[in-house]
Amino acid sequence: MKRLLPVLAIGILTLAGCANTAPYSGNVYSGNQAKSAQTVTFGTITALRQVQIQADSRAGGLLGSGGGAVIGGLLGNQVGGGSGRQLATVAGAIGGAVAGTKVEESTNRITAWEMEIRQDNGRNVVVVQKADQNFQVGQRVRLIGSGSSVSVAPY
Repeated sequence: MKRLLPVLAIGILTLAGCANTAPYSGNVYSGNQAKSAQTVTFGTITALRQVQIQADSRAGGLLGSGGGAVIGGLLGNQVGGGSGRQLATVAGAIGGAVAGTKVEESTNRITAWEMEIRQDNGRNVVVVQKADQNFQVGQRVRLIGSGSSVSVAPY
């Protein structure tokens, strides 16, 4: 059992980082956006700052907390004997669940741009998207889409 613990820990932590961050990119379209007309407006970036997007976990946080609890419980079970061992197992499971949740949250964060854009019609909008392209203040851009589904692309 002790030999399997490191393998189990690595497997769980690897799966904890399986958030799907592709939808936050300006270069990725969802299935319902393909073959549909998108509105295009033009503008200039007036402010730009790097931010973080907390991506949702595909497993709803169960991998981090559940995996951490299992690993913590197994580690706690190695301590002491009798009722002390039971307490250590419970404490290890609780601590592992908390630690696993934190690890999963940190692996599901992605770097993004918060871009304030002055559109040619005079309106200012802010769009946040994955930082997989370089943008600069003063750069002309296209805003593709509308409402809650807008991506920014270089012009």
